[in-house]
Amino acid sequence: MGIENTHKLIVNCLPLTAMEQQAFIKAAYGVPQEFVGSAAHRTDMVWPVNIPDELSAKATAVIGNFPPSEAARFPRLEWLQTFSAGVDAYLKEGVLPRGTMVTNASGAYGQSVSEHMFAMMWALMKNINQYAAHQSAHRWQDAGPVLSPEGGIALIIGAGDIGSHFAQLAQGVGMRTFGVRRHADVPAKGIEKMYGFERLDALLPLADVVALAVPRSPQTHHLLDAHRLERMKETAIVINAGRGDAIDPDALAEALHEGRIHGAGLDVTEPEPLPQTSPLWDEPRCLITPHVAGGNHLEETSERIIQIAQTNVSRYARQQELINLARR
Repeated sequence: MGIENTHKLIVNCLPLTAMEQQAFIKAAYGVPQEFVGSAAHRTDMVWPVNIPDELSAKATAVIGNFPPSEAARFPRLEWLQTFSAGVDAYLKEGVLPRGTMVTNASGAYGQSVSEHMFAMMWALMKNINQYAAHQSAHRWQDAGPVLSPEGGIALIIGAGDIGSHFAQLAQGVGMRTFGVRRHADVPAKGIEKMYGFERLDALLPLADVVALAVPRSPQTHHLLDAHRLERMKETAIVINAGRGDAIDPDALAEALHEGRIHGAGLDVTEPEPLPQTSPLWDEPRCLITPHVAGGNHLEETSERIIQIAQTNVSRYARQQELINLARR
């Protein structure tokens, strides 16, 4: 074991089996590692992170989402690997010491989130959410015309892992796929044509489905505002599973109420949880789920999170550049 490695300690909060723990020990190349997670929590929707004080004081690396408010408990921290794709709370000024590497689980959630978005799209096109409400009310009632994705255009805003997965699903049912991302010269699987954000206003009137999977940033705040919602077709559907503040909720509620778009599927909202007083709850063409598209709802997601962490443990031990760096 190298001298530098003896001064390191990885605290691993993943809910691992004994065999998986052995794989992490092998990946660490002699770097000490303490396992504080339990395989009994593998199917929990949120994996617990309980790190004793004696370990937090020594940890140079943590695999797990400890509360950002407890960051001061980790004075020696060099690297944080989260279970989540979003790491905004850890990147705020003063939360972690300067120089702390933060890596996320981006790439683990594409399948789960995109399939959820795809299911929302179908439900809204075929009025399934309205029929579910009718069933609760014991009402036998036709909900009216439906839509088909075949031959339509899906505009994917945010063509990363999630957006790319959604685009491939959309292509599978006969849709054309246009992507919007910061770097329009970077292709993505499933995206037929890629554009920069400066083309968004021109693309919106063409779209039958607008799928948002953008990260939170000043540039994406209320990306879909009243002006842009007005540019969309009356038969268009909006799906958001990225960040809730990418859509102005008041403008969306007004567009739905006035019938200016066909429907909206929201797994993320602004704010969260969505207040009981929000008019979006009462819009029959708005399908709302409580930020559950990702998480650990799909076993494949859990397996990918573990694989990403194991790869980075090996890289950390060998002092190689980590993957999924959100901050170095």
